[in-house]
Amino acid sequence: MHVVGRSRNTVYIEAFGKHVKSLRLAKKLSREVLATQAGIETMQIYRIEKGLTNTTISTLYAIAKALGVPPSRMLDFEIHDHKAK
Repeated sequence: MHVVGRSRNTVYIEAFGKHVKSLRLAKKLSREVLATQAGIETMQIYRIEKGLTNTTISTLYAIAKALGVPPSRMLDFEIHDHKAK
């Protein structure tokens, strides 16, 4: 497991970002459209999808609402940690 600081699991954050991107692409939305619909900055969507930020629950909820999925669906993904032994 790759841990940044005390509570930041980068593998989980990166996997979450990939999941958000896959949900966005499944809805055929650009980052710009998703950001507008969620009421957040486009760069925030970029940072989430790239695993560069550990987003908040309120942002997760806004993105879920913009994607038309339940918030629980945002956390329904698997982690594939090929770096861990």
